Amino acid sequence: MTDTIKTNAGAGPSSAAASPASPVLEVRGLSIDYPIAIGTVKAVRDVSFSLGDGEVLGIVGESGCGKSTMGLAIMNLLRDPGRIVGGEILYHGKDVVTMTRDELRAMRGRDIAMVFQNPLTSLNPLMKIQDHFLETIRYHKPEMKKADALKHAGDLLEELGIDRKRMREYPHQMSGGMRQRIMIALGLIMHPDVIICDEPTTSLDVIVEAGFVDLLNRLRKKYNLSIILITHNLGLVAEIADRIVVMYGGKVMEESPSSLIFHDPMHPYARGLIECVPNIDLDQEKLTTMDGSPPDLVTPPPGCRFAERCPKAFERCREAEPPLLERRTSLGDGSPGATRRCACWLYGEEA
Repeated sequence: MTDTIKTNAGAGPSSAAASPASPVLEVRGLSIDYPIAIGTVKAVRDVSFSLGDGEVLGIVGESGCGKSTMGLAIMNLLRDPGRIVGGEILYHGKDVVTMTRDELRAMRGRDIAMVFQNPLTSLNPLMKIQDHFLETIRYHKPEMKKADALKHAGDLLEELGIDRKRMREYPHQMSGGMRQRIMIALGLIMHPDVIICDEPTTSLDVIVEAGFVDLLNRLRKKYNLSIILITHNLGLVAEIADRIVVMYGGKVMEESPSSLIFHDPMHPYARGLIECVPNIDLDQEKLTTMDGSPPDLVTPPPGCRFAERCPKAFERCREAEPPLLERRTSLGDGSPGATRRCACWLYGEEA
């Protein structure tokens, strides 16, 4: 459970088709802007994906690629001056973007929950840990008795390795890893249909991280939980994700089943990310790095946003933005293969 990936053939949770048959959540053409003094940051542009029942979707990319912004948008929690300027976010067919304030309050935590990246700023320092749980449970289940609510919260915390007695303490009395596990428990407390985890294991050591993965897998099976995992930890998504969306410069570069993207990445950026991860199967003397920097999203380039860093770029890459097209990949055993999406001129314009 580190950023090291063991690339055994056939590894990965699933090699199923990239598009779930009956999605719980659909993001269609999502675009997000942040107006600032020098212009408008085009943080997310025309992003589409879907999430099926009981599926884990990994969203990966460098810092600033828009993945956390997209997670906040799904909860309709963008902070000013951020705003959604296009697209839909459909939860069981109902658009989150157009929900009323009351509808959003009822949805958050009960139907879609989010585990935020920084627990220190997410937990109220003046409230005991148990009061954070009671506040959530009382809002969504006012009929539940306090004793039952505390038992439910304590059981979940102990599954995450925290003694239930610690619920009477304050956030500052916890370590960073413990605060992160409390945030995870708060996200799971109402057993939502969808949970968005934004860098959920950043403050966790490898042993607790492995326990977190086991817990997610158990809850996923028990409650048919659908998970969006936003992370830079490729080792984590390799172990738990069914499909992976690779983002760069606010756009989707590739979407593929996890088992394929690590062994046969289509987009040069996806390949570059994977090559930057230490590989225990290779005798590496030094780490591989990716030259260059992400594009300026106030004035993004006219062509492919990765062109200036891409070792395979040619003239058209710098002139026109490639469309994100579906492509069928043969598995080599006579089966029809998997549906993948890739935005790259190396594959032409035909799906």
